[in-house]
Amino acid sequence: MPKKEIDELYLNSPYYLAPDGDVGQQAFAVIREAIRKEGMVALGRVVFTSREHVIALEPRGKGLLGITLRYPYEVSKEDEYFGDIPDEKIPKDMLELASHIVETKSGHFAPEKFEDQYEDAPKELLKKKQAGEKIEPPRERAPAKVINLMDALRRSVETERGRSTKRQAPSAKARGSEPERPKKKKSR
Repeated sequence: MPKKEIDELYLNSPYYLAPDGDVGQQAFAVIREAIRKEGMVALGRVVFTSREHVIALEPRGKGLLGITLRYPYEVSKEDEYFGDIPDEKIPKDMLELASHIVETKSGHFAPEKFEDQYEDAPKELLKKKQAGEKIEPPRERAPAKVINLMDALRRSVETERGRSTKRQAPSAKARGSEPERPKKKKSR
């Protein structure tokens, strides 16, 4: 079946699959290349810890990647969670500001930069304790202030613009040669 037909809500856990010994290598390679050539995934069944799972197999380098799939009863219906969310009229200027922020903050997928702070924090505490350092209890954070979203978006854009103008500041020679703009008179 085409991979794009599998809704990502059904994807569960990935596993690498490789042939076991010389006997199955050719059959494994033939299946892998046929799936690759057709741009498809194969569905199969596998038993892990006394439970049967459906598994989607796709080529991955010289092996296969098997991703176990959830059964329909394991996937919640989105209406159960999103059904009560009212339709919002989104102001055009707010959407443009938010889109600008998304564009300037976008990047590429870099899993090596992921940090598991939940795992790392206890390890750091253990290191400090082993080193005989005093362990301070964490300070309680002040509750977050409720702010106007539009003001927050504007401040974010202004902060980003400030950073980019600092990076692109004109040289002293160029600044001196710019004509001064006439000031507008206040009308009464």
